[in-house]
Amino acid sequence: MELPQKGDGFEFNTSLREVVQSTKEAMVALQRKNPAIQPLLVIIQAGEDDNLLEINKKIAGRIGLNITQICLAKECSEDEIVEEVLKLNEDPRVHGVYLHLPPACLTSRVLNTLKPEKDVDGISDLNMGRLVRGDLSKGFVPPLASAVLDLLEKHDAPLEGKTVFLAGGEGPLGVALQCLIERNGMVAFKSHWSSNSLQRQVMQADAVVLLGPGNMDVPPTWVRPGAVVIRCEPTLETDEHAIEISSKSGLGFLTAAYRTRNVVHSCSRWIQEQQYRPWHLRSLKLQPLTPVPSDIEISRAQTPKPVDQLAEEIGLLPEELEAYGRSKAKVQLSLLDRLHTQPDGKLVLVAGITPTPLGEGKSTVTIGLVQALSAHLKLNSFACLRQPSQGPTFGVKGGAAGGGYAQVIPMEEFNLHLTGDIHAITAANNLVAAAIDARMLHEATQSDKALFNRLVPSVNGVRKFSPIQISRLRRLGINKIDPASLTLQEVSTFVRLDLDPSKITWQRVLDTNDRFLRKITVGQASTEKGQIRETGFDIAVASEIMAILALADSLEDMKNRLARMVVGTSRSGQPVTSRGPGGVSGALAVLMKDAIKPTLMQTLEGTPVFVHAGPFANIAHGNSSVLADKLALKLVGRDGFVVTEAGFGADIGMEKFFNIKCRASGLRPNVVVLVATVRALKMHGGGPNVSAGAPLPREYIDENLSLVAGGCHSNLRKQIQIADVFGVPVVVALNVFKTDTQAEIDLVCQLAKECGASDAVPCHHWAQGGRGSIELAQAVNEAASRPSNFQFLYNKEMPIVEKIRTIAQRVYGADDIELSPEAGAKIDYYNQQGYGTLPICMAKTHLSLSHMPDKKGAPTGFVLPIRDVRASIGAGFIYPLVGTMSTMPGLPTRPCFYDIDLDPVTEEITGLF
Repeated sequence: MELPQKGDGFEFNTSLREVVQSTKEAMVALQRKNPAIQPLLVIIQAGEDDNLLEINKKIAGRIGLNITQICLAKECSEDEIVEEVLKLNEDPRVHGVYLHLPPACLTSRVLNTLKPEKDVDGISDLNMGRLVRGDLSKGFVPPLASAVLDLLEKHDAPLEGKTVFLAGGEGPLGVALQCLIERNGMVAFKSHWSSNSLQRQVMQADAVVLLGPGNMDVPPTWVRPGAVVIRCEPTLETDEHAIEISSKSGLGFLTAAYRTRNVVHSCSRWIQEQQYRPWHLRSLKLQPLTPVPSDIEISRAQTPKPVDQLAEEIGLLPEELEAYGRSKAKVQLSLLDRLHTQPDGKLVLVAGITPTPLGEGKSTVTIGLVQALSAHLKLNSFACLRQPSQGPTFGVKGGAAGGGYAQVIPMEEFNLHLTGDIHAITAANNLVAAAIDARMLHEATQSDKALFNRLVPSVNGVRKFSPIQISRLRRLGINKIDPASLTLQEVSTFVRLDLDPSKITWQRVLDTNDRFLRKITVGQASTEKGQIRETGFDIAVASEIMAILALADSLEDMKNRLARMVVGTSRSGQPVTSRGPGGVSGALAVLMKDAIKPTLMQTLEGTPVFVHAGPFANIAHGNSSVLADKLALKLVGRDGFVVTEAGFGADIGMEKFFNIKCRASGLRPNVVVLVATVRALKMHGGGPNVSAGAPLPREYIDENLSLVAGGCHSNLRKQIQIADVFGVPVVVALNVFKTDTQAEIDLVCQLAKECGASDAVPCHHWAQGGRGSIELAQAVNEAASRPSNFQFLYNKEMPIVEKIRTIAQRVYGADDIELSPEAGAKIDYYNQQGYGTLPICMAKTHLSLSHMPDKKGAPTGFVLPIRDVRASIGAGFIYPLVGTMSTMPGLPTRPCFYDIDLDPVTEEITGLF
C-alpha cells in the first residue's frame, strides 16, 4: 500500500517511511508470536475535534494498530480526567494512553495517575525522570521529541558539536528535547520567546526549534545560512489552527508514527511481563537466641517484608495481588492462565509417623525446610499450609504457624482471622442450614398453589422462572419455561423437596470449640409452627464446604461442587442437593468467591507461604488446597520446590493426599518427608502413655535406646512402607528436641535408612531456623532428582467395600473389615445413586494405625469395624466411620484463652502460641 499523497496530509519523507516500516515489522513479529494480541491506543481529549484522531488513525492503519478516542467536555474537571485514566489503567486491552489535553489540565495528579507503562507520550514524572537519568528500559521518549531529533539528524549529519536553540522550551517537551540533544553530542540552550537576546541566540544556532504557540515566528534574516528551523506547535493545545499547522508541516504525522511505535513497544513489554519471572528473593536475617524465646516473641522481633515487595520478588504481577493489610494478600487465580505453559516445580509432601497427642511438628518441619531451601540453598521454594481453626487456637493445641525459629509471620494474623476464609465458609454453610429449615416450614404450612405463587411471583403482571429454577425443572424432566404451562402434578413436583426431617445430614457450624452445641433442638419458637427437630453444630473446618474449597481447581469447579452437596434425603428416598432448598448453590458461590484465592504470607526468613483451606483430617482429607499447590508449582519454576503438608500420620493424611487430592487434581508428588520424633518413637516402642497437659514420664526425658529402636522397627517402618506402596521416595526428618541425646538421634537415622528411607537426617530448625534444616533440604533435593513411580492404591472403579478393605489391609495392617448392617445398607444406597466410583476418605483415630487409640506401634491381627458410611458428594468422596468421630471439640478445664490478652495501648497480643 502506497502512502497517501501530500494533499491527504502526509509528507513523503524518509523519516516517516522508516518509522512506519520498522514499527510495522515489529507489529508483525509481535502478532506472529501472539496472534490474539491487538495493541490499542486511547486518546483522551477535551472537546470533540477529530483532527488529531485522523492523523493517528492514518498512521495506525498503516501499521495495524487500533485507536479509540475519549472526548471529555472542553471544561472537564481534574476528577473527570482521573476517573477515565483509572479505568484505562486497569483495562488489559489498552497498551497506550495519550493525554491530548490543554496544559492546565495536565496537573501532577493527572500525570501521576496514569500508569507509567501506558504513558506512551512519556510525560509522567516517572517517565520523565527515567529519560533524564538515561534509563529507557521501561519508560518512553516523548514522540514529538523523537520526531524533532529525527529531523535534526536527517538535516545535518553528523550532529556532534552542533548547537540547537530551543525557544519557549518550558515543560516536559523542552526537558526531553534538551536531554536527547545533549545525549547525541550536541549543545542545547534555551530561552524565553521574550528574551532580549533572542536574535543573537538564533543567529548563533545550527538549528532552531520553536516550542511555543503557533504565532511564534523567526524572521528569515535571523537564521544563519544552512541552519534549520523546526516548528513544534504543541498538539496539547485545543486550538484547531495549531493542529492544522502541525499537520501541514508533516511533523504531526511523524510524531504520530513515533507514538504508535511506543504503543507497540508498550504491548511488547506487557507480553514480556506476562511471562514467567525469575525470583529475586531477599531473605530476612535471623539471629537465634538461647534459650529460645516464646513463639510470639520471636514472631514480633522479626519485621516482615511488605507483601507487595514479597510478591514482586517471586514474580507476581501487581494486578494479581489483593492486599489485606501490610503482611498478607490474596492471589488471583488468573496466575494459572498467565503461566499455563510454565513447567511445574517439584512437589514435596510432609507427613508424619503416628503422633502423640502433643503433635510431632510437621508444620515446623515444613517451614524449616523451605527456609533452608530458599534462604540458604538459594532454591525457589514455597510452603503450602492449612489455615488453623480458632477452635484449637483458643482450646488446647494452640495455633499452627509453626514454632521457634520456623514460623509463618505475623503469627497473630496467621492464627486468628487471616483473610476471613473460615468466616465465609461459616456463612455459606449456615445459609444452607437456614434454607433447609425454612423450606421445610413453608412446605409444611402452604398448599402447592401458594408455594408456586411465592416461588415464581408475578412481577408487573409477568410470571417467569429464574435461571436456577429452569435448571431444577430440567433435572426433574420438565422441559418447560412458561410457568402457566405446568400441570398440577408438575407444579407439585417442582415446589416440593419433601425432605425427611429425620434424614437431614446438614448441620450448622461455628469456629469455636463448644461441646454444648453437639446436639440441639431447633424450631421451638411459636412462629416455627411446630417444626421441631434435633440437629447439631460442627466446628467450621468440618464443613463439607471446607473440603470443597481444598479440592476445587477453579471457581467454576467450586461452584459445581457446591451445587452437588447432598443435604438430606426426601421421603421417597432420593438425595436432595443444595440446588434444592431455594436454589441456594449460586449464593454459596458468591459467598465463597474470595475465599477460593490462596493467601500469601512469609516465613521468619522472608520466604513465601500460601495459607489456604484447612479441612478436618478424619471426616475429610486434611490437606491444604489444590489451588495453593498449583499456583506455587508454577511460581517456583522447573527447579523449585513446593512443600505441602498432610494432617495427622502418613496412614491418614498422606494416604488421603495420594488417593483423593492427587486423583482429583492431577498433582504428583516427588518426595515424602516423614516427620518423626524420639518422643513418639519411644511411645511406639512401648513407652508409657503421653497426655496433653500432663508432665512427660521419665522414659521420654532420659536416654532409652531400646524404646527408640522398638518404635523405629514398628511404626516408623510401617509408615515408610505405606509411602513405598505409592512409589514415592521417603526422607525421614527427625525433629530434634532438647532432651534427645546424640546416641538416640544417630540410632533413629541409622534404623530409618535400614527400614527403607532414602535418607534420614536430624533437624534443628526450631532452635536455628533454616540453617538447622540445611541437611534436610539437601536430602530432599537429592531424593527429588530420582524418578518417582507414583501409583494409586486402588482403582476408583473397584466396589466401595473393596476400596475400604484395600486401605484397611495395605495401609493399616488389618486382617479384614467388618461392616455394620447400617454401613452395608448405606453402601448399597450409594451404589444405587451412582456414587460407587468415588474415592474413600477413612474417618479413623489418628493416634493408632488401628481403630484402637491405645494400640501403638504397628498393630496386626485386628479386624477394622466400619460403624457407618457417609458421603460428601460435593467434595467427591465416601467417608466410612471407624468408631465414633467428634466433629465439634469441647473446651478443656484450662483452655488456651486463659493466657491470651491484649495491651490496649500498644495493641500487642500476648499468650498466643
